[in-house]
Amino acid sequence: MTTIIHNAKQLITCASPDGKPKRGAAMRDLGLIEDGALVIEDGSIAAVGTTADILATYSANELIDAAGKVVCPGFVDCHTHAVYAGDRLDEFEQRIQGATYMELLAAGGGIVSTMQATRAASLSELIDQSLPRLDTMLRHGTTTAEIKTGYGLNTFHELKQLRAIEMLAASHPLDIVPTFLGAHAIPPEHRAVHDAYLEHVIVDSLPAVADWIRRIRDAGARFTSRSAWGGVPVYVDVFVEDGVFSVDNAQLLWAAARHYGLQIKAHVDEFTALGGVSAAVEIGAVSVDHLDVTTDAEIAVLAASDTIGVILPAVNFNLGSPHYANARGMLDAGAIVALATDLNPGSAPCYSMPFVMAIACRYQKLSPAEALNAATINAAHAIGLGDRVGSLEVGKQADVLIVDAPDYRALMYEFGTNLVHTVIKRGEVV
Repeated sequence: MTTIIHNAKQLITCASPDGKPKRGAAMRDLGLIEDGALVIEDGSIAAVGTTADILATYSANELIDAAGKVVCPGFVDCHTHAVYAGDRLDEFEQRIQGATYMELLAAGGGIVSTMQATRAASLSELIDQSLPRLDTMLRHGTTTAEIKTGYGLNTFHELKQLRAIEMLAASHPLDIVPTFLGAHAIPPEHRAVHDAYLEHVIVDSLPAVADWIRRIRDAGARFTSRSAWGGVPVYVDVFVEDGVFSVDNAQLLWAAARHYGLQIKAHVDEFTALGGVSAAVEIGAVSVDHLDVTTDAEIAVLAASDTIGVILPAVNFNLGSPHYANARGMLDAGAIVALATDLNPGSAPCYSMPFVMAIACRYQKLSPAEALNAATINAAHAIGLGDRVGSLEVGKQADVLIVDAPDYRALMYEFGTNLVHTVIKRGEVV
């Protein structure tokens, strides 16, 4: 089956010539082709060029006329908590009245509130509540996403979240990368002895997660379109923050995760700078996420590394904070920067990568081109799939968007609407 998409006013490839995530001046290069076209064969991209060249060279079973619209890669949402039960509408109203995120968490709300709802939900209820979120993400152009656990906060319910992710990945068009975030908060039953929960995560949960991974790989389950899921990384994440987990805690968890062959991510510097960036870079973390209060010295450490800084501006917007991560400073220092929604019920009930890009342009001074590269090719590298998705290059998976505008900058210029006209996943209109 051969499909040609043609007559794109702008074909945005986000191609990275060296196959690496983009940084520096490369962030301003979108690989834009005027009057562009691309060829899809058996779910992969076979050719990219001008409409004239493509139509003169290739024939197709199906022609899709982009009709002067933008064609670009599907968005990659590299940091989400999309599988959970319940909502936090009451806390939304409490925050409007002045309660802070950390105050709500300390009072037994926040993550713990969602933990209670997630524990109470059956596996089928958890899937039923999460599925519409994936549908909404897809409608807004997200074609690949990472999904974290972290609302079970004990081995049984963390594995229930992983099983829900497994079943959603097997049935939904989205490609999904799973992350184990057992170290997301301290559950009430361990609050009196903080370190006892970390020991539970390391001694009990991590081996169970490793067993789950082996079972999935043996069964050949589809988390991405790779023929063998064994080639896709599984991550371990930790929330490094005052009152949650220290850098020392994180280092113990990371060492244990390495023992099981798991790769490292970390929530750091969301509210307090504890030195988590340097510690994560030292151990070779794939990404450090949030970075709202990261110091200039830590930005320099990040810029000198291959660790990706994942910026989550929907959190700041949702919490009503005037302070955003210094993404502009990170880019200017030469760091690798990606964008994500952080979709979750408390701090970021946001499904839209275009809205995240719109915030990043306005409040963090990314150019539209930088924002789009951060939401596609760099985000793909942040979950280990930069060789497969995130750009429109020959040999890559055909995850393609047709945007109802003649200029890609409309994705960031407009907000409160959805400009995604057509979503194509693995070569099929979904």
